[in-house]
Amino acid sequence: MAYENTDGGTGATGGTEPGTSDSLRTFGAVVQALREHKGLSREEFAALVGYSKHTVASVEQGRRMPDQDFVDRAEPVLGNTGALRKAAPHLSRQAGLASWFRQWARLEATAISLYTYECRVVPGLLQTEAYARAVSLDVPPLPDPEELEQRIAARLARQKLLAVTRKPPTAFSFIVEQAVLERCTGEDEVTRELLDHLVGLIERNWNVEFQVMPTRRPSHAGLDGPIMLAETPENRWFAYSEGQQNGRLIAHTREISLLQQRYAKLRSQALNPEDSLGLLKRLRGAL
Repeated sequence: MAYENTDGGTGATGGTEPGTSDSLRTFGAVVQALREHKGLSREEFAALVGYSKHTVASVEQGRRMPDQDFVDRAEPVLGNTGALRKAAPHLSRQAGLASWFRQWARLEATAISLYTYECRVVPGLLQTEAYARAVSLDVPPLPDPEELEQRIAARLARQKLLAVTRKPPTAFSFIVEQAVLERCTGEDEVTRELLDHLVGLIERNWNVEFQVMPTRRPSHAGLDGPIMLAETPENRWFAYSEGQQNGRLIAHTREISLLQQRYAKLRSQALNPEDSLGLLKRLRGAL
């Protein structure tokens, strides 16, 4: 998003920088230690390896995956220890997911129940590739092509969680504002594909409950924004809150209880699953 990530929005997805990892942070610390041992400032080292000081800073702070050229240039400057060449093949990052979303993504991967209310975009678990691309390109700053593909791939890869063949399959509840579906993000063709995808998913996946919150709704429990709730195999609940350029994992039982009350109210206020499916088909027929 950006939100992505976040789950559904643009950056995740933004704060669009993909999440770092322990291996990247460790590699960066080694580069910095070797540079300082050589008595080089960041600017001096950057000039010697032919990269900007900002790129060097990103590598040292574990925010950037160094390419092979960086490793090959840095080794002789830092003493030809071989440490960077040996470490480079083991580097990894959780590409495409915003750093603040990674904790939630780990919970999501093993959750037995996942509840999502969304008023901004179609949730990431329900997006098509074309829709994910459209929302990723809507909100500045524009991602570079590599980052865009990583973001989309990460979002689509998460959709395997919807499979009914998982043991046990996760129970999903989605509530999405009607206005989100009628916004026509990406123009008519993208929306037609999205609506076809949603209808097919709902009809195939008995573990997915989908409800539409109608546009005309005088009483609405979701005015404070999106809600995401997850139940672990140990029956513990967590929540996730996301906004502009930030996200927060919620573990406090009082806050979670409040969000569960709101979500329960939203379920009673939204169209029931049968009427929601009928509305999706009517929206599709009108395009």
